[in-house]
Amino acid sequence: MRIIVDAFGGDNAPLEIIKGALMAVKEFNVDICLTGHSEKIKKIAAQNNLDLRRIDVVHADRVIPADAPATDIMKEYADSSMAMGLNMIANYKGDGFVSAGNSGALCVGSTLIVKRLKGLKRPGFAPILPSFDGGCFMILDAGANIDARPEMLRQFAILGSVYMKNVMNVENPRVALANVGTEPQKGRELQQATYKLLKETPINFIGNLEGRDIPTGACDVYVCDGFTGNLILKTYEGVAKSMSTVVGDIFKKNVRTKLGASFVYRDLMKFKADMNADKYGGAPILGIKKPVFKAHGSSNAEAIFNAIRLMVDYIKADVTTKLEDSFNELKEK
Repeated sequence: MRIIVDAFGGDNAPLEIIKGALMAVKEFNVDICLTGHSEKIKKIAAQNNLDLRRIDVVHADRVIPADAPATDIMKEYADSSMAMGLNMIANYKGDGFVSAGNSGALCVGSTLIVKRLKGLKRPGFAPILPSFDGGCFMILDAGANIDARPEMLRQFAILGSVYMKNVMNVENPRVALANVGTEPQKGRELQQATYKLLKETPINFIGNLEGRDIPTGACDVYVCDGFTGNLILKTYEGVAKSMSTVVGDIFKKNVRTKLGASFVYRDLMKFKADMNADKYGGAPILGIKKPVFKAHGSSNAEAIFNAIRLMVDYIKADVTTKLEDSFNELKEK
């Protein structure tokens, strides 16, 4: 198994990317290839005493900036580290690609270079987030498609269900539709039409779900358009970080609170670990012919390691084939 990793994607590249890749090589015994400026990669590795003997490096002169238009990956930055990685897996020189770089460019590049699954209208970003019950859930779509049609959301529901079952080991994934109320007639025309389609789809559809119920672990796949999904994702991440800071400040307030903290320290650390999104590493771009994962732009070595871990599970479970089979089965029905 050979995983291609964009060494220059993200805020902490290339050092944290290199460290995460080395952790993955040691843990999973996989072949990893870093794409990016080879001299800079080797220089950073040498400065930090990192041994690259088990990692290949494929040179790419440029990096696509985080604020560059998404379509630039096909034009001005066609020679970037991200484009190089996508072309490698498209041409069977790797089994999967991980990048913490420009989200829009990665989605466009995946669609136009690696290509979509046959019959899929649009691929979608599918981040996994921790829930307060110790589990996790997927948001799909979380930003790739700002506007969506009911047929697209139906396909997202299928994609998410297959992924959660085969990669996250959820036996019968519960799929919910993001809405402002639980009644079937709630929401705009998009939600109402999608509700009817999902009721007829061979998945475990549990109905509409309001945003306040997301953190409780009420579903495994939360289906929505990309605009709604991205707002939920960013809000969820912001609240989790803010809550961690606020709780920490409370226990540091005075001698009494510090004493109280000593009694619950272990539980607090477990809660913090459970709510750490880095343990899920990255979001698959579901619906692409080859596995492509988008790691968070601020990913550290742990997050890159976990993105590669999920990628390895994805490839071993042959999720791409199972997604294709699910679409063919739906067409037949």
